[in-house]
Formats: sequence, C-alpha cells, structure tokens
Amino acid sequence: MAQTRTPKIGIIIGSKSDLPIIEKAEKQLREFAIAYEITVASAHRMPQKVSAWAKSAENKYDLIIAAAGLAAALPGVVAGHTHLPVIGIPIHSPALGGHDALFSIVQMPPGVPVATVAIDGGRNAAVLAAQILALKYPELKSKLKKFKLALSKG
Repeated sequence: MAQTRTPKIGIIIGSKSDLPIIEKAEKQLREFAIAYEITVASAHRMPQKVSAWAKSAENKYDLIIAAAGLAAALPGVVAGHTHLPVIGIPIHSPALGGHDALFSIVQMPPGVPVATVAIDGGRNAAVLAAQILALKYPELKSKLKKFKLALSKG
C-alpha cells in the first residue's frame, strides 16, 4: 500500500519578536492538521543561512510562509532561492505601521512572486496555505469546507 504523505510547511521569520504573529498561523495549521517547522533567520543579518534554508526547502516542504517587518526582505529573498510557493506576512512596526513591510513584500519583480496577506495576517497565511495545499492533498478540501461553513455561521 502506498504511503500517504502529510503536508508540511516551512515557516521562516526574521526575528523571534515575530513569533506572536506566527502563533496565529500555527493555531490554524494545527486545526487543519498541517505539519510545519519554524526557522528564525534574518535576510540582512544571516543571508547565507537564509539562502541555504531556502535552497534546501524543496526537499522538506510543500510551501513556505515567510514573515518579516521593517524592510521585509525575507519573503522575497526566500522566493528568489526556491520554486516553492511563498506566502509573505508583513509584520506591524511602530514607525510605519507595517506599511513598509507590506510594500516590500507585495512589490516583487516579475518572475519572483510572493503571495501576500494583510499586515499581521498569520491566520490568513495559514488558510491560504491550506487552500494551495488542498490541490495536492485532497483531505484538506473537506477541512476547508467545514472551516468556511463555520465562518459563515459566525
């Protein structure tokens, strides 16, 4: 009998201070029974680590969620090193309210897309990840239908 593989997401954040936003994604991923691993690596302070992580991601994960604030280069740098889909989460910052991160993540050059959710949108990143993965893992479709039905009931 063929083994069924569990979907797995690689989550990378620029700083441990981003963990509260990622906790929202983690909670939603657990509800969908999607496995994940979190790595902390700054695109500016640890560029070699980020590059190596992104290049090896295709051997471990189905999809990547990358969260960053301020200049928010992390999601784009990761997307530049992998063919996997990357979902970017811009993180709120006191100076510009996260708009700097939002624009950095959403304004990618042609050929290097990063799907971008709202500022501090950890939960939506997890839902979008599940929707993408449901194309490969049919068992997620029923979970998503139940999730959407529950949303409609308030």
